[in-house]
Amino acid sequence: MTASIIDGKMLSAQIRAEIALETADFTAKTGVTPCLAAVLVGDDPGSQVYVRNKQKACEKAGITSQLHTPSAETSTEELLALIDRLNRDPAVHGVLVQLPLPEQIDERQVLEAVDPMKDVDAFHPENVGRLVQGRPRFLPCTPHGILQMLARNDIPTAGANVVVVGRSDIVGKPMAVLLMQRGGGGDATVTVCHSRTRDLAEVTRSADILIVAIGRPRFITAEMVKPGAVVIDVGMNRTPDGLAGDVDFQGVQQVAGRITPVPGGVGPMTVTMLLHNTLTAARLQTS
Repeated sequence: MTASIIDGKMLSAQIRAEIALETADFTAKTGVTPCLAAVLVGDDPGSQVYVRNKQKACEKAGITSQLHTPSAETSTEELLALIDRLNRDPAVHGVLVQLPLPEQIDERQVLEAVDPMKDVDAFHPENVGRLVQGRPRFLPCTPHGILQMLARNDIPTAGANVVVVGRSDIVGKPMAVLLMQRGGGGDATVTVCHSRTRDLAEVTRSADILIVAIGRPRFITAEMVKPGAVVIDVGMNRTPDGLAGDVDFQGVQQVAGRITPVPGGVGPMTVTMLLHNTLTAARLQTS
């Protein structure tokens, strides 16, 4: 068996075209152009690439983008002042603070300072709480992108055993919450694994759908995957051989039923859902 590829690049292009049409219609009816303000502190090369990709995607979707680039020596207070200005600017609908931040900055304080109505990453405690209660304002971009990949590839979650490897606030935790919600895209039986999980391979082999987000290149091997399982690889690791996911793609592809590649899998979907959230934020602030 060789797993079929879940093509995130192709799917994201399709959804971005849909968002572009919706954005054009929204702007025509309201005179308002959605605007995303990205804050990039310092000159981390990886973060610069991510932000450039987001800016290009915004432009193609008809969404205005701003880029604010405080120096790497910026203090927490200076960054909070910038976020306050963006919160109060009616022309800005979404505010994104690119992570990671330099060590001298209080990351939690900064993320909590973003207006929940403009928090298009869905990191603010208010938006996290709404998500847990099943009445979200915005869905976190990467988990939402994964749900879209599953739904649009006719991969059912209802009744499925889903194993999420990784418990980060950005991917693992919200992914598990979304999958266990009632209704479309949810109703799964979810297990979350982490560094203290015993017999990890035994747990991952129980998964009908295996979602991996731990930041360790090629960590999940073929012996850890149930034959025919759907494998979603969220990892994006820079190695001497180039980019690699958290899954040993070559080996696991021989066991799984469907699998996402790296690059070209989850990554493009994350940016696409950011566009979706920016349009949603503009709608909420305009109505």
